[in-house]
Amino acid sequence: MITTANKDIECAVKTIDREIDTIQKLKQSLNETFTQALDIMQNAKGRIIITGMGKSGHIGKKIAASLASTGTPSFFVHPAEASHGDLGMITEDDVVVAISNSGESKELVDILNYCKRFGIKLISITKNPESSLGKAGDIVLLLPNNGEACPLGLAPTSSTTATLVLGDILTAGLIERKGFTKADFNSRHPGGKLGSILQKVSDLMHTGAEMPILEENSDMQRVLLEMTSKRLGCVGFINSNGELTGMLTDGDLRRCLSPQILQEKAINLMTKNPKTISKDVMASEAMKIMHDKKITNIFVLENQKPIGVIHIHDLLNNGVA
Repeated sequence: MITTANKDIECAVKTIDREIDTIQKLKQSLNETFTQALDIMQNAKGRIIITGMGKSGHIGKKIAASLASTGTPSFFVHPAEASHGDLGMITEDDVVVAISNSGESKELVDILNYCKRFGIKLISITKNPESSLGKAGDIVLLLPNNGEACPLGLAPTSSTTATLVLGDILTAGLIERKGFTKADFNSRHPGGKLGSILQKVSDLMHTGAEMPILEENSDMQRVLLEMTSKRLGCVGFINSNGELTGMLTDGDLRRCLSPQILQEKAINLMTKNPKTISKDVMASEAMKIMHDKKITNIFVLENQKPIGVIHIHDLLNNGVA
């Protein structure tokens, strides 16, 4: 018996398969034109201006946002607004990327004419190379002429997916060419979850007087006072050269409690050669290390000397998980 759920899943699978087929055709169509488009975008003295009408415009906004956040200055210009003054936002140093599945969006005409008038490089994204947009472009990136995935074959589905993927591979290509790094990405995403994950250990660690640090021959009474006053649940120990040689946590103290503990020296009870980390390690990696090693503190070293300490609560409180 065919149920409504079965019909829904069948429709969903057909849609996915049709869109996958379109992406496969896009993959197979890539050639030197794609490289030429990357050349133009990489060498732009100005910004990358993305434009498109309707659903193409929505995809264009995402492409512009992806480019801008990965080291390629970019923004979206709405074609209708361009005809009412926003053309002035486009300079001769910019590169325009215009998107239209059919290539015949009337709203794009003024932008196309503006590009020709001022010699502004134009990259056209369309399925029809013989369309107005296709003929106007210095470079034409063709979308697969594979119909739409919706049951009516009308609503932009496969075409917008292909456009989105094309924008993604342009973005990825420019990231690769420019050597854009995680640190560069972090500088453009200071807020939200991405900003939290991309913080470095150096952004969150406790330094200077906040560090619980003592000489390795310190007596345990002093260790207890240091651990209590610094409130990080640990103490690190250094030798005469200032190098970290061990650490004790509050858990270690509980495990070795005895009537004689205050007569002991730290060097006899500390965990020697504890796990340490560099200040340039990403906070997310520090979290993984703590999770894998089942520890709550890591000392940060530079030339074997402690320059900071980070507690798992520092990571959690800053949204790193």
